[in-house]
Order: sequence, then structure tokens, then C-alpha cells
Amino acid sequence: MKNFSELGVEQSLLNAIQELGFENPTPIQEQTIPVFLETGRDILGLAQTGTGKTAAFGLPILQLINPSARHIQSLVICPTRELCMQISRDLASYSKHKPGINVVAVYGGASIEGQIRDIKRGAHIIVATPGRLMDLMKRKAININEVNFVVLDEADEMLNMGFEEDVEYILGHTPAEKRVCLFSATMPKAIRNIGNRYMNDPVEISVGKSNSGNVNITHQYATVHAKDKYAALKRFVDFNSEDIYAIIFCTTRMETQDISDKLIKDGYNADCLHGDLSQAQREKVMSRFRHHAIKILLATDVAARGIDVSGLTHVIHYHLPDDIENYTHRSGRTGRAGKLGVSFTLLHMREGGRLKDIERMSNVKFEKVLIPSAQDVRDKKLLAFTDTIINTEIEDGVFDAHVMKGIESLMQLEKEELLKKFLSLELRRFSVDFANAPDLNVQGGDRQGGREGGREGGRERGGRSGEQRIFVSLGKKDGFDIRSFKDWVADSANISWKDLHVDVSGVYSFVDAKDEHVPSIIKALNGMTYKERPVRAEVSGDRRSSGSSEGGERRSYGGGDRGGDRGGRRSGGSSEGGGRSYGGGERRVRERSGGGFGGGRSEGGFRGGSRSSDSRGGGESRGGERSSRPKRRND
Repeated sequence: MKNFSELGVEQSLLNAIQELGFENPTPIQEQTIPVFLETGRDILGLAQTGTGKTAAFGLPILQLINPSARHIQSLVICPTRELCMQISRDLASYSKHKPGINVVAVYGGASIEGQIRDIKRGAHIIVATPGRLMDLMKRKAININEVNFVVLDEADEMLNMGFEEDVEYILGHTPAEKRVCLFSATMPKAIRNIGNRYMNDPVEISVGKSNSGNVNITHQYATVHAKDKYAALKRFVDFNSEDIYAIIFCTTRMETQDISDKLIKDGYNADCLHGDLSQAQREKVMSRFRHHAIKILLATDVAARGIDVSGLTHVIHYHLPDDIENYTHRSGRTGRAGKLGVSFTLLHMREGGRLKDIERMSNVKFEKVLIPSAQDVRDKKLLAFTDTIINTEIEDGVFDAHVMKGIESLMQLEKEELLKKFLSLELRRFSVDFANAPDLNVQGGDRQGGREGGREGGRERGGRSGEQRIFVSLGKKDGFDIRSFKDWVADSANISWKDLHVDVSGVYSFVDAKDEHVPSIIKALNGMTYKERPVRAEVSGDRRSSGSSEGGERRSYGGGDRGGDRGGRRSGGSSEGGGRSYGGGERRVRERSGGGFGGGRSEGGFRGGSRSSDSRGGGESRGGERSSRPKRRND
């Protein structure tokens, strides 16, 4: 293997990437950089997400840029805002020892006026999403008719998102004499067509086979009833909670939000990403996720496109994607840079046929694993907790006279008695229901695509039997506190405030009410206006269920060594939208704290430390996810 210097990378760029920790080039970098620097030919690259494509095209472009020329010399087009910002940050990092090069990112959801000012100050490299770039072109705020290099990154994703016409419009306004570099994780016919029209005798570089999975990723699945998916998800996360850092893929925005809310309520460091969040809110969520303040990120396929996060241990598929090629994109977010990762699927029996299709088309082999029992989760957590205690170093400095006086009564206890009391504080957090929770695995029939008994259904009840929880799109930012909001709901629905329990957040609230009062509350609130804000009220969540399933064999659990895979998704263009989304602004969740492995989850989860706020945003989502090709996303 050659090093970067032997590939022809100049010293100023070498210094920068060495400071960033680059040691040896990845296969795509080793094959692409010499072609880019030495041949002058176009490049058609087939490589999975996370293989180092940005440096593969970014380093040679930076080396060939002329800083003294003031026009735009290179154009990088990518499908999403997140990827656009990531590429621009990377290029700026690579060029920090090469002064005079200006990189400007242009994408939707940010001020176009500010981006125009940045362009006018001088830009050598533009990194853009198709929608925003077209807007700038139509305003005549950007001139791309002198570019020397055009890069199409994640080209298959751009086509999947409906950007084919936009890309062709943009390429049609670039000069005939230019070099085009196209990268794609898959190579459908549409990508070939673009290559044939806009590339001149390209060098084809392939790292892995088309649609193939990363060899560093273990692909696993567990079969459960649809009604048990959430309970199974928590079991899997609990069993792997020591090191889990994961993205969970869901079908719709509403499902993403609902599961995120449930996980947060049950004490997990989770948040979600979907199309109803504003750009500022998306950036805040992603910043917290990158800094590990959030350990679990829930996202739809559309919202997750372009996310570039290192160190993911798991990709979890709550549902399988409708488009089989999306499985490659999803799972490719883990197992990067030579690290091992797990792609874990929560499968129900109707999806067995699609699992076989993915195996055939993606050249991966799925391993069946079992969802751990509640008892196994507890035992593993207890072992981890005792290991933590044993390995904790004693800091004598904290045991001053006041502390020693305060623990005199503890020092008088026998060692065994003290230990039992200490562990009892933790173990009693596991209720009898948790200790005797049912086996969630479905035995047999999971690869046959048969029908599954039962349906995902119902609505989540409130805190007590006979109650339902109602979502209302008003909160503290509308001037409410708990008392005033409860009074307002009671007066509006003409019921007693004593029959209500409310939870007021920043821009939305929840009302727990008796079943007989729910219709009158929704009828009274939904569609009314409060301080010029339209009010939305609807029943929230899914019904809790602890349904049992057959089985009982001794378990081989997913995730023990980064175990996990992804989960079943309904086939056939299911809707992404039409569900609830939270109004703009920030919402706070009460800080939870806990020691050791307790936490009062409904299935007795383990956690320690504390967690606090997250943000939600956006309006009401409409429309659907594509079954063949989606409508264009306005990036």
C-alpha cells in the first residue's frame, strides 16, 4: 500500500491530513488520487458510504486549485444539507495549511442572502445541494460557466430523491471542457445514463461490488410480533447499552417522533431527525449526536441522507426499507474506517421475503439472533455494574473528616450486610413484571413471508388504566404553565380540571384524560386558534403491549460483539407524513438522573448519569415516501 506522499499529495495538504490523524489511504483514495492528479480523465467511482470519498476527490482538487484566480473553479454537488456541510468542513480542514482557498457551502434551510455574500467575497470551491444551487443560478447570483471540476457525490441518492432533472440542468450550465467525477454506492441504469451523457471516457474505479455490503458489518435479524417491536428494541438496546452508539431507521416522521418520545420518557439518551425540523434544530440534534450527548438517533431514510458520523456501533432497522438499495446506504453508516459494526433488523414474519431479496441483491448473509430475555438483560447489567465498582479507583482526597463522620453508621455494618443493602437499592428497581417479562421471539416462519397474527395497533394509554394521552400543539412558549394549561383545557372542553393530568413542554403539551372525555377534548381543541396560533389536538402514541410469543430456546443474542441489524418495514410506498410533528422551538424533558443500572423504564432499563433537553420543530407533515421515485426534496 502506498502512502499519501507516494500518491502525489503535496506537502501542505499532507501536513493537514496528518494532523487530522490520516495514516494510510483507503482503497478508494489509493485508486482515485493518482488518476485525478496524473491523467486528466473523468472518474466514475463505485464505493460505499464511509470509504473516504471526500478525501479521494477533495485532496486532488485542492492541489489543482489556483488561489490567485478569483472565479469558481470547482463545484461539488451532494444530496443533503448535512453532507454539504460535512464536505465543506472537511475541505476547509484539508486546506488549512494552503492559504487563499475559499470553500463556500450553499444549501436550503439557511439564509440565501448570507450565502450570496459569501460567494461575492470570492469562492474557489462551491459545495451545494441541487435545489439551492438552482435558486442561486436563477437569481444570477452564481456563475459556474468557468468551473474546471464537477463532482457528483452520492449520485444514486440524488436520483432517489428526485434530483435527476436538477442535476442535468446544472450540468448543462457548466462548460464543455471540464472534468467530471461521479461517486455512487450503487450503479443503477440512471447513473450510467448520466455518465454517458456528461462524462468523456471515464476511468471506472470500483471498491467492492455494486450494491454489496461492507465486510466489516455483521448483518443480524430477530423475528418478533409487530406489537412487540418497541419492547424488543428496548431489550436489544439495554443488552448492548455499555457501548451502543446507534441510528434507528423508522418508516415515517410520526413513527420516528413517537418512538423517540417513548425512549426519552423511558430514560434513554435519544433524539430524532425528520423533515419537520428546522435547519437550526437539525444542526443542534446532530451536534449533540456527534458529541455523544445523544447515544441513539432515530431517523427516516430521507432525513438521514448525508449524515456522516464516525464510530457508530449499530444501525437498527425498526422497519426494512421499501427500496432494497437503501439497505446498503443504511447499514453502510457503521463499520467505517476499518472498524466493526452491526446492522440489526427487527423483523416480523411478513417481511421474510424481503429479507431474502436483500440477501440476494446486496450480497450479504443475515444471521438470526434472539432478543434477550429480561432476566438476561438484568444479569448482564449486574455484571457490568459490579465490574464498574471493582475497577473504580479510591480517591482518598474526598474522604475528609466531614465525610468520614457522615458514614460512621455505614462503617458499623458487616461487609455482607452493607453489600446486600447497596445492591438492593439497585435490584429492587426491577419489578416482578420485568423479571418475569415474556419471551419476545417468534420461532419459525420468519423467512417465509407468511402472515403475522395481530397488528401494530392501538394508542398509547396515559399513566393509568382507562386513560388516553392527547397531544396538544401549545406549551410554555404560549404562556402556559401546568395550572393555567389544565384550566384552559378543562374550560374549553367543559369538564372538571380534576379529571386531567397534564405535562407542559416548550411548544407542545400532553393531556392524560379518561376515555370518556377524550372525544370532547379533541373536538373542543382541534382546529381552534389560540393567540393567532392554530391548535392541533390528537391522541398520541401506540398502545403498550406485553404480548408473549412462542419460543424458549437458549439465546444467541444479537449485539454481544457489536450485535444488531435492522428491522422490518412495510412494503409498498408507505406514507412518510400525515402524522404529528411538533411546532418550532425547543422542548425540555425533565432531567433524569440515576446511579448504576436502574432507571425505572417500563421494562426495567439500566442507565446512569443525567440527560436533559432536546428540540423539536416543524409544522405538520404531509405527503408520502416514494415507492418508485419520490418528489424532490427542497434542499
